[in-house]
Amino acid sequence: MKQQNYNNHRKFYPPHHFIYLPILIILEIFGIYKIVSDPGNQLIWILFSIVIFLLFYLAFMTRQHYALGLQNRMVILEFRQRYFEIFNMRSDETVEKLRFDQIAALRFAYDDEFKELLYKALHENISGDDIKRSIKNWKADRLRI
Repeated sequence: MKQQNYNNHRKFYPPHHFIYLPILIILEIFGIYKIVSDPGNQLIWILFSIVIFLLFYLAFMTRQHYALGLQNRMVILEFRQRYFEIFNMRSDETVEKLRFDQIAALRFAYDDEFKELLYKALHENISGDDIKRSIKNWKADRLRI
């Protein structure tokens, strides 16, 4: 992987951004044009345009996938910050040993339970669901997408 700099820091998914979406836009414009210009086959072109619009809508909704990926990254960063605040140590090795479901579940525990549940996650490999079930004093997260 190339070293990142200002000129190459943007991330595009070429099949999505430069092929799929432009083709859908062109097809939608073509469908609308045919609805107006070909009254004999108007129903077919309306159905065509509806299908293309739905495909475009689904492609547009992949943004939600990107948002969830970003959210998961933030959860890991929150865990790292909290780990540092509690233990005054970097969390690199600890994060590598945990699965994401465990990291996400630990967010719901207050600091006193966090230490105990983190120990169990590391040494007994309990699942994220088991961590959540073990929490006695639940710390709510109302900002999750």
